[in-house]
Amino acid sequence: MATIRASCPDCGDVELTTVDVTVRVCLDDDRGEYRFTCPVCSMVIVKPAEHRTIDLLVASGVHMDTWTLPAELFEKRSGRGIDHDDILDFHDLLENDDAIAEAISSIAEL
Repeated sequence: MATIRASCPDCGDVELTTVDVTVRVCLDDDRGEYRFTCPVCSMVIVKPAEHRTIDLLVASGVHMDTWTLPAELFEKRSGRGIDHDDILDFHDLLENDDAIAEAISSIAEL
């Protein structure tokens, strides 16, 4: 099993094995990253990775996951954006039990 040297922002250089590291590649934009849990502080560390680094990690036995960007990023946007007043109005609605019950009942009717 290969030994992999990585760096934790708090603990500095740490040594890991191939089972401690996971590579992730986005199928939509080909971005890559690797992640590991620091063996010293237990913090999950995620770092961007070039293709060369990904290839080396995978060749040494590191598991690779793929993922896709959320579909919402590709939806056409229309209408105005949410502003400060909208947030205040929403906050007021959350304080009103009758308004929440009415919203829930209207959803249940669908």
